[in-house]
Amino acid sequence: MGSNNLLRSIIIFFGLLVALLAMSLISAAQSVDGYLYGKVYTDQNTYEGALRWGTEEVFWTDLFNASKRNNDYAKLVPQQEANDRWAITDWDFSSIWENKGTIHQFTTQFGNLKAIEKTDRGYFKLKLKNGGELQVSGSGYNDLEGTVMVLDRELGVLKINWDKIRKVEFLPTPKNLDQVFGSPLYGTVTGARKETHTGFIIWDNDERVTTDLLNGETRDGKVAIKFSEIKDIAKSGNGCDVTLKSGRTSFLNNSNDVNDENRGVWVVNPEYGIIKFSWKAFRNVSFTTPPSSGQAFESFPAPVPLQATISQLDGPDVSGRIIYDVDEALDFEMIEGRENDIEYQIPIRNIKRITPKNYDYSEIELRSGKTLLIGGMRDVSNQNAGILVFVKGKKDPQHIRWKAIHQVIFE
Repeated sequence: MGSNNLLRSIIIFFGLLVALLAMSLISAAQSVDGYLYGKVYTDQNTYEGALRWGTEEVFWTDLFNASKRNNDYAKLVPQQEANDRWAITDWDFSSIWENKGTIHQFTTQFGNLKAIEKTDRGYFKLKLKNGGELQVSGSGYNDLEGTVMVLDRELGVLKINWDKIRKVEFLPTPKNLDQVFGSPLYGTVTGARKETHTGFIIWDNDERVTTDLLNGETRDGKVAIKFSEIKDIAKSGNGCDVTLKSGRTSFLNNSNDVNDENRGVWVVNPEYGIIKFSWKAFRNVSFTTPPSSGQAFESFPAPVPLQATISQLDGPDVSGRIIYDVDEALDFEMIEGRENDIEYQIPIRNIKRITPKNYDYSEIELRSGKTLLIGGMRDVSNQNAGILVFVKGKKDPQHIRWKAIHQVIFE
């Protein structure tokens, strides 16, 4: 073999070695744990793969929304609690709010659900990781309407209408999953008052992966830019300044993606939960490489009933199992409130204590030690229906009005 051929062979060998090493590094870095995965059952077939709810939810941290059909908390209690008096008593709390015209929303992250099953009466049964069940209605929410997309390994993307779906079963995402709906958007959002939060990004309550498109118009015509090409988006007048990773910049307007019709920019952060910047509160977002694809299905523990001590302004402390706002009974349910046009949806399991400050606001202390002052919504204001406390050894629950509460201290 001549020296030139030998040199060429060496170069090819090391080139292949570098390429293989690069592929192994990319493979190791590409986590798929955060993607929704499961089986969709129709009357005729079963499909399995990565899931996407319509054109929106893709990850276990995304929110599932529905309305609560009833208040049968007994079904939500873990099996090991079956001997608890609360678990075996058919408490009917509907009379507390039934004439107030209030629809009680059920909101949780998809990672807390085990299955969604359609019932003969048109309602849906949510199966929880603790073995409990909850009946909900899809009325007013699109999570139980429209389509569910399944990325089937052989058939590709199937869009299955909800009227054909009998059941969706959620499963841990396989480590070797090689087909997903694009990489997650990740970065730092800065608010109008220079608030900053870093995490997984949801744009306009819709786009959340790099294959999604940012729509708008330049001076010369319409564009649809893949989020994978975007480095920074900054609100500017009646539109946005968009900077691409190449350094190229454009001003976009005349689209609800980039004007005041935008439904907000969300940050998904495990410390807080969901942080929603309204368009009014939004200043800019800078995209960076995500450290992972997000929280895995297995990282969401089985829900447990809420336990807390209620410190009263005038009266003794009361401890026991609680139903917060005569509505939330489990630790994966969420507390909602606003600060400076930024809305927070915080899983109760992330909260250490809640201290009402006045009729409109409460201080939230997270288990991480950080604090927030949020208000404007029923969970944290005088619209709160109060707290039911099931004290051990007592037959009936004690109802404590919101205005009588000094602090709620969660166990």
